[in-house]
Amino acid sequence: MFDFRPVGYVIGMLVGMLGFTMLIPMALDIAQGNDHWPAFLQSALFTTLIGALVGISCQSGGNRPGLTLQQTFMLTTGVWLALPLFGALPFMMGATEARFVDAFFEAMSGLTTTGSTVFSGLESLPQGLLLWRAILQWLGGIGIIVVAMVFLPELRVGGMQIFRSEGFDTMGKILPRATSISGQISVIYVSLTGLCMLTYLMMGMQPFDAVVHAMTTIATGGFSSYDASFGAFSGPLEYAASIFMILAALPFVRYVQLVNGHATPLLKDSQMRGFIGAIVILVVIAAAILTIVFPHDWEQAFREALFNVTSIISGTGYASADYMQWGSFLVSVFFFIGLIGGCAGSTACSIKIFRYQILFSAIKVQLQKIQTPSGIFTPRYAGRAVGEDVLNSVMVFFVFFVVTMGVLTIALSMTGLDFITSLSGAAAALANIGPGLGDIIGPAGNYSTLNDTAKWMLAIGMLIGRLELLAVYAMLTPSFWRA
Repeated sequence: MFDFRPVGYVIGMLVGMLGFTMLIPMALDIAQGNDHWPAFLQSALFTTLIGALVGISCQSGGNRPGLTLQQTFMLTTGVWLALPLFGALPFMMGATEARFVDAFFEAMSGLTTTGSTVFSGLESLPQGLLLWRAILQWLGGIGIIVVAMVFLPELRVGGMQIFRSEGFDTMGKILPRATSISGQISVIYVSLTGLCMLTYLMMGMQPFDAVVHAMTTIATGGFSSYDASFGAFSGPLEYAASIFMILAALPFVRYVQLVNGHATPLLKDSQMRGFIGAIVILVVIAAAILTIVFPHDWEQAFREALFNVTSIISGTGYASADYMQWGSFLVSVFFFIGLIGGCAGSTACSIKIFRYQILFSAIKVQLQKIQTPSGIFTPRYAGRAVGEDVLNSVMVFFVFFVVTMGVLTIALSMTGLDFITSLSGAAAALANIGPGLGDIIGPAGNYSTLNDTAKWMLAIGMLIGRLELLAVYAMLTPSFWRA
């Protein structure tokens, strides 16, 4: 019989901790004399109480040193379902007085670091609520790093098992391993956030804006305190944000190794070279088009190309300009680069660079076999042979991603949305990018006008995409519950 206690214990503790974090924006509202603070107090008390009750009721299961495979799948998905439910409470009780569907959408978008929003008039919202949106993304960013380094390699999701040896492997002891990695990652994550905040401050950002945007930059989440997103800070700040978005999209395990005195893995990481190389090529193309075709001087063209390309490919979702006005070619480029993503083990989302590298290696091998049938060729990644299980996992991931995006696009179209909105919305949700394309959900719009059915579909898409599809789909099979 399936034992839910270890899963319930961890989820209960995490929900309780989420309740405590609600006291931070509450304190900000009190300090500013804002009467919005009771919403956070009530939400914090309710969330902490429920989390504590669930944790205590499942405490006997929390004393075990590890989790079974089924419990790991359940925990991975359960956390990302439970936290948005409680994270939505301040939006429902507070100044926005959001309906449940909108509050849940916003909380799910935050914790999955998607960055899609249903709120407008952000400048008029209480700062406590804006800080809460940033906190949700910041927590989701560090959470997904731990999931990518600890859980997904163990679950063999989408080829992530290729990184098992780099995640301080302690087979069969998933929870202790998560605790060990979380401690080291947290120090680096907090340090990067602090460095980003100080950089923003020194370059002229107001203290509150610097805190909010530092949290959502390092989380590659993209929630801003302005309707204009990063367009409110056009200029040198775009260069600073681009650098930190790139740093957040690199594998955090390399930072851990660097801090421990091992710089070689950082310099030789094929993901990093591929990711940075892709950004360089795309920025050159976009800047050239903006300079030649549109009335941009070379510095503005380079700056806007660098910022917006980096934002979309990393899944951050900031926008410093309405790139829908940059012509159909660049709009198409922006759609496809959103499906690339950053490095595995980072806060970035989407398909990830390493899967494309493995796919291209497999295609190369297949072409070699066609040309030389008697030859023996093996797909390689980072100089190592790619095992059959990894190759199959990556191919299955690609198939599931494309099929899921197609099904979600059709489902959204059936709610009355036009094709561009449906397709780009499905891609933005699954790849956790944030803005889509078109006048409704493009960089100059938001998701507030979508119907409730579409919002629920997109919220589910965010969850599935953030957990890399197969971690969720595995639980929908009868064999999972029989195991």
